Amino acid sequence: MLFNSIDFAVFLPIVFILYWFVFSKSLKYQNLLVVAASYVFYGWWDWRFLGLIVFSTVLDFFIGRGLEKVQSELNRKLLLYTSIAVNLGFLGVFKYYDFFVSNFISAFSFFGFDISAGSLNIILPVGISFYTFQTLSYSIDVYRGKLKHTDDFFAFSAFVCFFPQLVAGPIERATNLLPQFLKDRKFSYEQASEGMRQILWGFFKKVVIADNCAIYVNQIFDQSGSLSGSTLLMGAVLFAFQIYCDFSGYSDIAIGTSRLFGIKLKQNFAYPYFSRNIGEFWRRWHISLSTWFRDYLYIPLGGSKGGAWNRVRNVFIIFLVSGLWHGASWNFIIWGGLNALYFLPLMLAKKNRTHLNIVAEGMVFPTFKEVLSIGGTFFITVIAWVFFRADTVGDSIQYLNGIFSLSLFTTPDFFTPKVFMLYTYLLILLFVVIEWLQRDKKFALSIGHLKRPVRWMVYTVVIYVIITFGQFSESEFIYFQF
Repeated sequence: MLFNSIDFAVFLPIVFILYWFVFSKSLKYQNLLVVAASYVFYGWWDWRFLGLIVFSTVLDFFIGRGLEKVQSELNRKLLLYTSIAVNLGFLGVFKYYDFFVSNFISAFSFFGFDISAGSLNIILPVGISFYTFQTLSYSIDVYRGKLKHTDDFFAFSAFVCFFPQLVAGPIERATNLLPQFLKDRKFSYEQASEGMRQILWGFFKKVVIADNCAIYVNQIFDQSGSLSGSTLLMGAVLFAFQIYCDFSGYSDIAIGTSRLFGIKLKQNFAYPYFSRNIGEFWRRWHISLSTWFRDYLYIPLGGSKGGAWNRVRNVFIIFLVSGLWHGASWNFIIWGGLNALYFLPLMLAKKNRTHLNIVAEGMVFPTFKEVLSIGGTFFITVIAWVFFRADTVGDSIQYLNGIFSLSLFTTPDFFTPKVFMLYTYLLILLFVVIEWLQRDKKFALSIGHLKRPVRWMVYTVVIYVIITFGQFSESEFIYFQF
């Protein structure tokens, strides 16, 4: 079920009413409702894959219990490795089997060996990369002693399949989300109001910015071989805004919806395009995934400790795995490797932890130096996004060759209807200005501190812009494919 669909517009109020007005006196039944609603939400896409979620839930629930009851360290490790192997095994089969098989065949063909192996050609279950990492966090944290196991199966099931963030995150930790399903929840008007504001801003990002950008991004990438370098650069920049507003828009809607049910999810984006270097960008982009890899892969590998070689190795591992997490394609692996190359000079110079504060904090305008650093970071990010968006590595290289040609210094093409493309540029400019002015807030429409008439005037304007300029084709969110 899509957030930007009529189905969800009917589904959400029904679940909300049942949650607060029918089952509010029983925590058990409230959690059971969350599980049932989440299965309906997910099964709306394809009910056949509900079995995977149920199996992962049952497996990690009992493994969590076993990890605290078993005394032998060897047996505890066997339980943990079982959880990791089964969860990553499912992910590997559904997401990566065909990719590795095709590359295995190509490698042998290169050396003159003709081998054959069948591909599965199976559908990738929506959200499998997200809920797999979420359940793994529970098993690993129980094993590490950071979290007590739970005997409440319904609460644990709700943690695994909570519908607002089930298919595209944020990837929640068991230490944050699970305890919220183990205690009574009271309705808070202030929290619900803040949630509605975040939902509204998420819809603005998705249907006004991302989906309008998508119209021109698709045209430019589809015709990239015949377009000027300036037009190709424009397409890459538009894609940068498309993917940011599409994904962060989903996160805003997910976090806002969760607030309606008294659940607090962690922030997933923190104005990443205002970053002053690539290290800051990765602290602000898809925060739930970046911190997951940091805590469960990078630090166990040694992190930034040890010699230069170990640090370089760990950086490449974390970025290459991150690229592979996004998809079974060399494009994503190269995208991850390119970001590793961006990051290495900062790490080796021990400057990757600079800029922990908000840019131009306390000021309206940034300094000239900050403008240059923000612009430079945004530019190299845009270049990397080409590998993320193009269909193949060859297409990516051809696209970049087109950008870095003499035609880069020509006037970019405008696609018909030109007036709507102009509107898109103006809306992006308005969006950037609003985000800049609100960069010290959790999200840009966090205006609960303003007087009621001012708030309602803002709501009216945002709703008017959504209705007037929004695309309502119920397009999927980009990260559904991951």
